[in-house]
Amino acid sequence: MIQAAVTISLTPEARGGPFVFWDDLAAGCAKAAELGFSAVEIFPRAAEEIQARRLKQLLRRHRLKLAAVGTGAGWLLHKLSLTNRQSRIRREAQQFIANIIDFAAGFGAPAIIGSMQGRVENHTTREQALTWVREALEQLGERALQRRVPLLFEPLNRYETNLLNRVADALSLFASLETKNVKLLCDLFHMNIEEASVPAALRAAGKHLGHIHWADSNRQAIGFGHTATTPIVKALRAIDYAGYISAEILPLPNSEAAARQTMKSYRTCFSST
Repeated sequence: MIQAAVTISLTPEARGGPFVFWDDLAAGCAKAAELGFSAVEIFPRAAEEIQARRLKQLLRRHRLKLAAVGTGAGWLLHKLSLTNRQSRIRREAQQFIANIIDFAAGFGAPAIIGSMQGRVENHTTREQALTWVREALEQLGERALQRRVPLLFEPLNRYETNLLNRVADALSLFASLETKNVKLLCDLFHMNIEEASVPAALRAAGKHLGHIHWADSNRQAIGFGHTATTPIVKALRAIDYAGYISAEILPLPNSEAAARQTMKSYRTCFSST
């Protein structure tokens, strides 16, 4: 059954980014439960900065699950990426992600690799960058498998990376991996920019789809932009998707309004799923 999740950023340096609730984990969990969400997706500064015991207490108190944990602070705060020309930095990036995998797995949740995939730059060839990403995903995917969770990989739009922008790009990369534990995170906002047809791309993702970022064309809550949801819902049903749709969106006009609109769209689109 498809369930709804909402994002909580615990990274003050990311303020202005596409997260619904900010800074206060307890308040974010309480509001998520009040509005009817099944889970929260968190964006921490680092794995070691999250108090696991506190998070478990909050999730239990509010009957919530942990949907996923983002790794983007590794890029935002430390400029770590899997495609940096310096091997030391690539190792640090992998360790940052590995730590999040270990933490998230304690809650049965996956880690997300998005911005930490990096870019093709500084005279690095595309082939070399993809080789570095492939090597990292092999290791990190198996680490996640040992902890009985998938690893999520998110294609981003052309303004955020020039490496992997479309579902087809990611599927091509996945086909070259020995590990089968890396799943797609499809973000509707990025897809609106890059895909000729979002529903067709979701159908192509098929069994590889592990998570959805439920965002409208303007990166606001679904219903505040021009995304046509009916074909998307039909595509998700056609591939028997049963994961989370998670609101990684701008908190506009404010956090609660964005969350309420997300829940309204969820109930409209998936009430009979």
